[in-house]
Amino acid sequence: MIETITDQKVAAGEKADQYVAEFERQKRTDTKSPSWLAPLRRAAFTSFSEFGFPTLQDEDWRFTNVAPILKLPFRPVSTHSRDGLTLETLNQFPFTGLRGSRLIFVNGHFSPELSVIQPQPKGVVIASLAAELMNGHGALEQHLARHARTAGNAFTALNTAFFHDGAFIYVPAGMTVESPVHLLFVSTATETGATAHPRNLIVAERGSALTLLESYVRVTDAATFTNTVTEFVLGENAHVEHCKFQDESTDAYHIAALHMQLGRSANFISHSIATGAKLSRNNITTILDGEGIECVLNGLYLTRGDQLADHHMVVEHVQPRCNSHEYFNGILDGRSKGVFHGRILVRPDAQKTDAKQTNKNLLLSDDATADTKPQLEIYADDVKCTHGATIGQLNEQSIFYLRARGIGLEKARRMLIHAFAGEIIDRIRCEPLREEMDKLVWERLEQSEVVAVGH
Repeated sequence: MIETITDQKVAAGEKADQYVAEFERQKRTDTKSPSWLAPLRRAAFTSFSEFGFPTLQDEDWRFTNVAPILKLPFRPVSTHSRDGLTLETLNQFPFTGLRGSRLIFVNGHFSPELSVIQPQPKGVVIASLAAELMNGHGALEQHLARHARTAGNAFTALNTAFFHDGAFIYVPAGMTVESPVHLLFVSTATETGATAHPRNLIVAERGSALTLLESYVRVTDAATFTNTVTEFVLGENAHVEHCKFQDESTDAYHIAALHMQLGRSANFISHSIATGAKLSRNNITTILDGEGIECVLNGLYLTRGDQLADHHMVVEHVQPRCNSHEYFNGILDGRSKGVFHGRILVRPDAQKTDAKQTNKNLLLSDDATADTKPQLEIYADDVKCTHGATIGQLNEQSIFYLRARGIGLEKARRMLIHAFAGEIIDRIRCEPLREEMDKLVWERLEQSEVVAVGH
């Protein structure tokens, strides 16, 4: 471990000049951003320079080694190009048949010619973040980079310093976006170390409603890096369902931060489905800062080969009478690894809190591993909080039960694994999205020889 950490620090030191040079170049060439954004970028880069990248000595990262990311060349993709993408190519990706607006981002940059934005009620904004920064929408200065913490968060700090584009969605008070909005991020880069820093801001004002799908896919297989940050701001009694689907190349690296600021009586549900990337990490931070909030966080990760999928979560209860439920399931085969670290923090004023947290891992191989750490930190005395974690293999009695009823071994295994994944998928409220996700997971299981025959 000491050798790995040392290598990591050396890699970061060797690249320090590259980061500084790129940041200075960006400052010189960025003439379109509003003046209030520059201090936020400088503060983020200063924070990154001060804290540096996490190592295995950091408690929150002790199961996930980011040294391979540091060894990649630092090559931010700074200009937009369709790179040969066509509508026919896009339509081969999951969820592109869903009815609703679809924003396409190629290597982190908005592609207007490939996107479809349906007419919306007056005041609703579904647009490129870069475009709205030039237009001067008031919600951007109020909320952009105000909620995602950069201190001690190297990747969020890097994103804040270097992002060029992403999605901006604004739903005014009382408005409903009837059809799901799909943010589709496509990686077409073939150059090792090509890096995209997408930044998304979603603001749902009092009493509004929205369903959002955020998906990350690839056209090519390359050792690229996606470093994305999505900020949600929900007003009183707003209702938002969010689903993130990550299916990047198994040679690529994917770090994501999801930050939610929830107001009184807001209802927020988020699903994280991870099937791709050599190393992926989702940092989820939720602040329940109003009474009566309902927040549900779900996750499913399917890994194979030498993949690593990590979910790190902090749910902070600030005000009383809030409910938060987290359910994460992992299905791991080959030499892959799943990591789950969930922390529920209940502040002294957050009486009548109801919080539940569960992580279950199904190992399909003797070489697959899972590290899980559900955690409660409670400073209030009138609460109901539970947590638990399991790691195991398929239940032989359940297989025997199915086989005794004339079901073959291969089908019995697939049925049980599919049911395990279904515990998460069935929680998706949007029916068209849930049905397609269920079909996609079943097809992935059908393609797996390990699922069919065991180990």
